[in-house]
Amino acid sequence: MHLRKKRQAIIMKLLLKPIQWVYILYASIIFVGVMLLILPFIFLASFLGRIRGGNVIYYFLWFWSRTWFPAVGIFVKRIYKYDRKDKTPFIYVVNHSTYLDAALAVGVMRLPFRPLGKIEMQKIPLFGFIYKHAVVPVDRSDAKARSRSVRELIATIREGVSILIFPEGTTNDTDKPLTSFHNGAFRIAIETQTALQPVLYLDCKDRLPRSKVQHLNPGRCRIVYLPPVRVAGMTMDDLPALKQQVFEIMEKELLSYR
Repeated sequence: MHLRKKRQAIIMKLLLKPIQWVYILYASIIFVGVMLLILPFIFLASFLGRIRGGNVIYYFLWFWSRTWFPAVGIFVKRIYKYDRKDKTPFIYVVNHSTYLDAALAVGVMRLPFRPLGKIEMQKIPLFGFIYKHAVVPVDRSDAKARSRSVRELIATIREGVSILIFPEGTTNDTDKPLTSFHNGAFRIAIETQTALQPVLYLDCKDRLPRSKVQHLNPGRCRIVYLPPVRVAGMTMDDLPALKQQVFEIMEKELLSYR
């Protein structure tokens, strides 16, 4: 009986594989097609300056994300656990499990905002041009480059624009809810006295396991917006405790959804 079930599973997998590749081709065409549609407008907006032009660019990226996700059968559900009337800039700290997180962010985070992103992504044809004008890039291998990125993030917040940081630094490929956090988001929060808002992306890893395009699949993506963590009056001496506090808040909430 066990051998028969195993054989049936193999046959089913072989039958579904062509359907999966058709889905991947369709999703890729929509992804690139919408990107090409908005590219001329992003090019024009890039002449408006870092802040104003960047804010305009994000409305087109919002359109791109809001078009692509439902078109490929990925349905987004937002769960709010805080008072949405607060319109002040935040430092969004988000768990990071797959490359899908970045595409989702531009469609679900309150505008305007800027994420911190890997500088290597700028090398991708066409997408790299959009990426260059949409994120604050960071070269983690260069201490001076990391310092410049932090200064740009601080300047962005002081212009009234929120920022988004994945505090784990890279995708979490472990079985743990979170991996250890870097200091950057918490250092910036204390220096600028800007509240942190933890946000959870619950299902991105299910939709795009192991960040491999060939494993993309339709389904739900839940976003949980947790209450902001205020930092008023904190100093750099409070950084370790603040980082641990946010880690525990996010870890506890992630475990509650498992």
